[in-house]
Amino acid sequence: MTDITQTATLAPGGGRTMERVRLLLRSRSGLVGLIIVIVLGVLSLLSAFGLLPYDPIAQDPPARLQPPSAEHWFGTDQFGRDVFSRVAAGVANSALISLVAVAFATLVGTFCGLVAGFYRGVSDGVISGVTNVLFAFPPLLLALSLASVFDRNWFTIAVAIAIVYVPIFIRVTRGPVLSLREIEYVKAATSTGQSRSMVMFRHVLPNITSIIIVQVTLSLSWAVLTEASLSFLGLGTPPPAPSLGSMIFEARTLIGIAPWTMIAPGVVVVLLVVGLNLLGDGLRDALDPRNRGKK
Repeated sequence: MTDITQTATLAPGGGRTMERVRLLLRSRSGLVGLIIVIVLGVLSLLSAFGLLPYDPIAQDPPARLQPPSAEHWFGTDQFGRDVFSRVAAGVANSALISLVAVAFATLVGTFCGLVAGFYRGVSDGVISGVTNVLFAFPPLLLALSLASVFDRNWFTIAVAIAIVYVPIFIRVTRGPVLSLREIEYVKAATSTGQSRSMVMFRHVLPNITSIIIVQVTLSLSWAVLTEASLSFLGLGTPPPAPSLGSMIFEARTLIGIAPWTMIAPGVVVVLLVVGLNLLGDGLRDALDPRNRGKK
């Protein structure tokens, strides 16, 4: 995993948004990742607003297995469904599940990491113990187990993926908090009579925001890959809703006669994961305090 703890700031930050945007755009990897994410984001919005050229689940048997053309940009599958429309809908479904999963993991994991690192004691022991137990399971195996227990729909899949990523946010948050709680201005805020919870949220949390932002971006890429893996194994988004993983699974027997049915969703999965990882690398550099003030 990329080391992102170096992005922590040790003093309350000011309004440096434009400087951080400039640093992100100067980063080659960050810029490429941002472009990829924007393009695929527009693709998912086309699906969300019903602006696709074809219904992604409508079957048209006479048009089955047509190669890419001006009429069907990515060709059609074995049921005559437009592959481009299905890929766009699959990106939208993957984005929805991944965003909900990572949002849940961020909120729960960050809060638990804050409590464990700032209060220490029993809370730290309990939270760290549960985290270690969850880390003992391979992520995909844990997601498979949880997804098989729940009724299959997009929300339960998102919850299953979120549970896998909660311990990552706990560990990423807890480490910097252990250091920040010993900083002089944090101790001074406590000595002025402010409650410990106020100090934690007002003085400690803002200084780990950059770490959390970068981790969110990196976790989104892995959440996309996890959702695609679950769908490929039959435990993801239930049909007839399109999913990139299930599209790859269905196309495995067609690779010899209609390779476009596998290439299109496969390439999009790779682009989405790579784009989010590159964006995470760019954000890490932009939020690194050592890069501030560089021209």
